[in-house]
Amino acid sequence: MSVLFVTGGAGFIGSNFVRYWLEAHPDDRVVNFDLLTYAGNLANLDDLPPAALERYTFVQGSIENYHLILHVLRAHRVDVVVNFAAESHNSRAVVDPGLFFRVNVLGTQALLQAARDAGVPRFHHISTCEVYGDLPLDTDEQFSEESPYRPRTPYNASKAGADLAVRAYHETFGLPITISNCANNYGPYQFPEKVLPYFTICGLQGKPLPLYQSSRNRREWLHVTDHCRAIDLILQHGRIGETYNVGSGVEVDVEGIADLVLEVLGLGEESKQYVPDRPGHDRRYLLDSSKLRQELGWEPAVPVQRGLAETVAWYRDHPEWWQPLLERLAVDEAQWKR
Repeated sequence: MSVLFVTGGAGFIGSNFVRYWLEAHPDDRVVNFDLLTYAGNLANLDDLPPAALERYTFVQGSIENYHLILHVLRAHRVDVVVNFAAESHNSRAVVDPGLFFRVNVLGTQALLQAARDAGVPRFHHISTCEVYGDLPLDTDEQFSEESPYRPRTPYNASKAGADLAVRAYHETFGLPITISNCANNYGPYQFPEKVLPYFTICGLQGKPLPLYQSSRNRREWLHVTDHCRAIDLILQHGRIGETYNVGSGVEVDVEGIADLVLEVLGLGEESKQYVPDRPGHDRRYLLDSSKLRQELGWEPAVPVQRGLAETVAWYRDHPEWWQPLLERLAVDEAQWKR
């Protein structure tokens, strides 16, 4: 039996991971550590079955709180730390960059120090493709694990800083770490500020879908369950000190995401509205995930077009989940001014 300490486990990817791990590893226990900021939502885990709840503990707290984390790690005799906790929305980072650097960089350092002092045998850090910067739209380039870090936004830079802190704790102190840099995730329980649920909810409410003027900017899309499977493989078989890119290899531009949402919801082109780009809007991300595929045998199981359509349908069918969250939205994506 192992005990996992999952930070950010009430967020989108974190809650999906908690659910996935409790189902896939019926002998393990999970401690969910989350501050419950605007994007943290314990309702994401309301459907855990009774058998899983017996192996699940929730602790409210910030990854900046070294002393609380150290106490929890020792009290629960944690074997593995999986760090999802982060401020993650590029738009909010434009409005309040200081918050992102405090949480994502200094918070990660506090978490690393607590893991080191508690003697935790394994630390896995969740990062993003965005630390590598962006790519031109007219090339076939991809980011590999050896690509230089060239972050362009406060969010990107804060995640890059966190990655470097994780590597430093491995190189300097011997902390047994791995890092995964993932493509854009999608799936159920994603906070409505992100583009797929945001577009879907706008359409359901009869509002226009606000597309940035650079609507051909592309993202690589990965279903959250495929991401959870990749983390599982990395924890079990990944090489200590290594970074693994996690991507589907399938790109869809913003225009294509809007078109898919409109098709699933039965809406027309008139529902699109073009708005000024967000400052620092990246053009394109694409990961070379051959290392993960070749070393650990991972392959995405959810076809992107099917998964995206099913996800739009999930938000359409679960208004009781997203309606209470709308008052927490803090950025008007249609009103960017440089």
